[in-house]
Amino acid sequence: MPILEDVKEYVQRATGLRRPGKKEAPDLARPRKPQTARFKEDGLIPNHPRWPLVIYRGAVDLGDGHDPAAVMEDLFEANGWGETWRDGIYDYVHYHSRIHEVLGIARGRGRVRFGGSKGRIFKLKAGDVAILPAGTGHQCLFADEDFLVVGAYPRVGTYDECTQVEDRPKALKTIPKVPVPRKDPVYGAGGLLSKLWKKPK
Repeated sequence: MPILEDVKEYVQRATGLRRPGKKEAPDLARPRKPQTARFKEDGLIPNHPRWPLVIYRGAVDLGDGHDPAAVMEDLFEANGWGETWRDGIYDYVHYHSRIHEVLGIARGRGRVRFGGSKGRIFKLKAGDVAILPAGTGHQCLFADEDFLVVGAYPRVGTYDECTQVEDRPKALKTIPKVPVPRKDPVYGAGGLLSKLWKKPK
């Protein structure tokens, strides 16, 4: 699926076909209250010491003839989150210690465990968006055949992938240093992310 989606994305970006564009994409965000969850470190997965996982249920209108993945891409990019990709979520637990991540569900349904082995399982479906502070463990436990996720990252930070207990000591130092993103990936400057993820005093 990723290769097919990569081709579709290339054609869409070249032609604008089935893309709302960065100016119109924010209009497809629906007002939603955030669902939040905090996780303790479990010996392998550090999670974030202060900030919660944030989930907006049904936050993005994927109708109107646009490609759902393109809607998510244009919305995230309009709000300063880039380096987008289209794929699923890895079936092994991992986290990022030097950058935050947003996961927008473009198609299908999946069950994703956040927070590591002692975390929580969430059912996600098309239109949902999950925002993961650095350190948050995530792993797909089940997904429909057509399950498609669009991921993106804020401008500040460096992508890494941590899976081993040996990654933890360094991660515990880098995770708290990853700054609050300038904008919420769904709702922009007016979103709640900056309130939910407050800078340390």
